[in-house]
Order: sequence, then structure tokens, then C-alpha cells
Amino acid sequence: MASTTSNFEEVASTIDKESLEAQKLLQLAAVQRMNTDVRRAIFCVIMSGEDYVDAFEKLLRLDLQGKQDREIMRVLVECCLQEQIFNKYYSVLAIKLCSHDKNHKITLQYCLWDHFKELELMQLMRSMHLSKFVAEMVTSFTLSLAVLKAVDFSDTMQLTPKRIKHFQMLFEAIFEHPDSLVWNVFTRIAASPQYESLRNGVEFFINKYVVGNEKSLARKFKIAKKAFTNIEGVLM
Repeated sequence: MASTTSNFEEVASTIDKESLEAQKLLQLAAVQRMNTDVRRAIFCVIMSGEDYVDAFEKLLRLDLQGKQDREIMRVLVECCLQEQIFNKYYSVLAIKLCSHDKNHKITLQYCLWDHFKELELMQLMRSMHLSKFVAEMVTSFTLSLAVLKAVDFSDTMQLTPKRIKHFQMLFEAIFEHPDSLVWNVFTRIAASPQYESLRNGVEFFINKYVVGNEKSLARKFKIAKKAFTNIEGVLM
């Protein structure tokens, strides 16, 4: 990828010329394997933002050219997964970016698909953060459950213990929300015939691996199943 900056000092200046933390952030970026100037600049902006609005505005000011803006979502997700405790800052920033430019939404979808492929080798903490992040994207209606079409829930060879645990955490996080939101989330993939296998797979997985003896989860699952038959798309 072509560099927009030639060295650390120039990257730091694109972030905040007054920031005394810029060089520390750049060192941290190197530790986090941000191995291009573009990725380092994005990393420093995200990590130094006063809040998600500040970070969003600074990311726009980077004025990335061509396909360089695709790096924003990939760096953002990686920052989220590297945290010791899940931080909603990253999901809120992702939602803001996706609402601003649909290209970010497309990049995010491909990024998540890449991470789904790595679940077998992923550390539990990263897997947990990823499941919560995806749940935030789905329950905010930034993405739909169609993002899970890359996963074959009916293939027992794919459903290894690590993958089962990941998607258990994902659906449990979705079911923590109010009934109306759960209904709307599952309704979003109810009408389209192209999602029939996904609906069947999700229903199978939740019934087998999520509900168990939990009455609250069983009740939410009942809502989800009914929403899958809501072909008129009526929302609550």
C-alpha cells in the first residue's frame, strides 16, 4: 500500500501536532503490528480520540486516498480485539463510520468474515470481544444477521468447541436486549429466500447450543423463531 507519510514524525503530525503522546502511540502501534504508515496513522487517531466523534472527525481529516480507507475498519476491529476488557468505544465509532459511508460497512463485513475463519486459532479473550462487537453491529442495525452467512451452522465439521463457544456468546449477547429489538434483528433476514439456509442453521444452532435450561434464553429464542416467519417484515 502506498504511504501517505514518509516517517513517524509526519504520521504524528497528521494526528495532532500538539500531542505529547504521539510518539508513545507510534511505539505502541509498532507493538500491535501496525506495519504501514497508513495503519499507524489510523491506529494513533483511534487510540488518541477524546471520544468517538473526535476520532471520527480526525479520521476524515487524514484524507486517505483510493483504497487506503479500507484500513480504517481493519485497524479498528484489531484495536477492539486487543483490549483486556471489551470497550464499546470501538463499536460506537464503527457504527458512526458505517452510517457516514457504506464502503466502511462493506469493508467491515469482509473483515469479520476473515476473523470468523480464524476462530479455531483465536484466543478466548479475542473471541469474546469479537462476539460482543458483532452483536453490537447487529443490534444497532449497522449489519444484519446476514453477516453470519459465511458460517455453515449445519456443518458439524465447522462446529468445533471454539466456534461453538464464540457463537454461543454472540447469540447470548443479542438475547440480552429487549424483546422488541430481538424481534427486529431476526425479522431482518425473515423475508428473503436467499437466507433460508442461514435461518435454518441459526435456529438449529441456538436450539442445540444456546438455549439449554435457561428459561430466559428459551423465551427469547421463541421470539426469534416467530420473527423468522415474519415475512411481511413487520417491526415492533
